[in-house]
Amino acid sequence: MSIERVRRRRRTPDEARQEALACARARLLAGGPDSVTLKAVADDLGMTHANLIHHFGSAEGLQSALMGSMVADLSNALDTAIARLRTDEGAPLELVNAVFDAFAEGGAGKLAAWIVLKGDLSHLEPVRDAVNGLVHAIQDKLGDPVNPSQNRLSAAVLFIALSAFGEALIGPPLRDMLDQEDDASRKVVAGLLPHFLLKSSH
Repeated sequence: MSIERVRRRRRTPDEARQEALACARARLLAGGPDSVTLKAVADDLGMTHANLIHHFGSAEGLQSALMGSMVADLSNALDTAIARLRTDEGAPLELVNAVFDAFAEGGAGKLAAWIVLKGDLSHLEPVRDAVNGLVHAIQDKLGDPVNPSQNRLSAAVLFIALSAFGEALIGPPLRDMLDQEDDASRKVVAGLLPHFLLKSSH
């Protein structure tokens, strides 16, 4: 009974919105996009369906707000990774770990898949600055200071990002099938990265 009172406590509009987004994120990570519905989130929080409609307008409004929140978190995580790359003196594996960790935090792999399947890539626009910052951070860390190549650096970020998203989405079962260790994907990317960056463009 005390749990029920906590669940049905009065919330400010901002509290209600933030709790709904946190609940929706947990549902996305546990059950995928189909589990993020107004009714399910309202039931989890002890709110009414009408209350959530008041805050988000529709299920699409809730999902759009969730995407925005998660993309903002991804951008912040990438910014943190960039700061680490510029201050730490680690090897390529440290660089790869920073990026993999950034994409893994908060379920960015599932978020990206969801955005792509919905077909509205505008949700990813806020990540652009962070990705460009990552290019510059890699130049500082591993790039060729004599003959820098923006194309090679951008391709390196694409290589790391695709690997990180793939690991986030299907890494564990694939590694299990191939009898690989938990950090196998990171080690492969780290091992290829220096050659990838410094390879002759000819």
